[in-house]
Amino acid sequence: MKDILSTVLAEWIEKKLPDLIDRDIDLSNYLSYPKKIIVISGFRRVGKTYLTYQLIKKLLKNKNKEEVIYLNFEDERIPTKTEVLSELIPTLKENFSHKPYVFFLDEIHVIPNWSKWLRRVHDNHDFFLFVTGSSSKMSIKEIPTELRGRYICIEVFPLTFEEFLNFKKIVLNKKKSKKTEEEKAIILKALNEYVIFGGLPAVVLESESRKKELLQNYYWSVVHRDIIERFKVKNEEGLRSLLRLLLNSTSYSVSKLYNTLKSAQIEIGKTTILNYILYIENSYFMFSVPVLSKKIKNQLQYPRKIYFTDTGFITALSLKFSDNIGRLYENLVFIELKRRNNLHQEIYYWRSEQKEEVDFVIREGLKTKQLIQVCYDIDDYAVKKRELKALLKACSELKCNKLLVITKYKEGEEKLKGKKIKYAPLWKWLLKLD
Repeated sequence: MKDILSTVLAEWIEKKLPDLIDRDIDLSNYLSYPKKIIVISGFRRVGKTYLTYQLIKKLLKNKNKEEVIYLNFEDERIPTKTEVLSELIPTLKENFSHKPYVFFLDEIHVIPNWSKWLRRVHDNHDFFLFVTGSSSKMSIKEIPTELRGRYICIEVFPLTFEEFLNFKKIVLNKKKSKKTEEEKAIILKALNEYVIFGGLPAVVLESESRKKELLQNYYWSVVHRDIIERFKVKNEEGLRSLLRLLLNSTSYSVSKLYNTLKSAQIEIGKTTILNYILYIENSYFMFSVPVLSKKIKNQLQYPRKIYFTDTGFITALSLKFSDNIGRLYENLVFIELKRRNNLHQEIYYWRSEQKEEVDFVIREGLKTKQLIQVCYDIDDYAVKKRELKALLKACSELKCNKLLVITKYKEGEEKLKGKKIKYAPLWKWLLKLD
């Protein structure tokens, strides 16, 4: 065990860090929390490791590389045994002359009892601990009990639109809110690519001809490593069929999924379907949003709306994406809301008995803070009538007057039945220029 760790650590000392494009998240700010474990969680390819590299490069300006330790526990040479963690610090003392200043532990959750080891190390040593993971078990809602009060959780999502523009070397002057027609044309062209292919960093930098292929490779990697292998899934055909259904749907209920799979002669029980959905969400690949209702029965019986961590997966894997750009808009808005969301807010959708819907209801405790409709083409009279009717009905029922419609082009304000409705183009809302 010590020989393996010695080899891996020696390779780290010799490793040359890749060139980086800085992101908006600056981990160096968290060095002011000396008695907190910094947990960085998110989907496998959102750039968690490169964020740590970003901080490591800053630290190495003043620190010896022996003081800044990075270890990836998905290295196939490292056994997934608790003993690996137990031997780590003794091995460091034997091999390095400098005392560690910061530990970066990538995908540590694959090691049994990782959280107990982290607690012990945190309580008995004075170095900084940064840990990353692609499992929601490391998220702020599911972090193990033994780490409560000892950590700060950062959830990382694909690139924001502003980061996307930076990756594309498109200079944006945010102080100048009014854009020329030429500037707007450049932004809208970039937005179209962002909507269709998403914001996973490597995909953004890839040529358009290879984006779909890369997204499909990511998908199969997540299915095998983060779902099938991690949860020891036996019914692989059932899982893949379920994923195909979800990718081609905007909402689901377990009963409907069960009946659809049964009619396709896929043998899978309702309990297994529910477990598989939990596994999929655990990998950060998919999120589901419940209906807002005072009745628990309604929340359980109504379909849950489906959103994916990146719109690129809908483009690369769904059979229907080209017919519904509005779905991509809505998915993108959801991920941005997740990114902006604070600990006290929750996201729901609203549905009336007449099946009118409002896409997003932002709640803080028992109070509704905002209602949001996402409408790609609000200039269509029938569409506008339907969307605003639902928005005003929800406004009355939920006692919320902060009403927003996110569109492709339309912006400004409109008064309807005594209520003020704000319109914001998606690009302005994403850049926080609205």
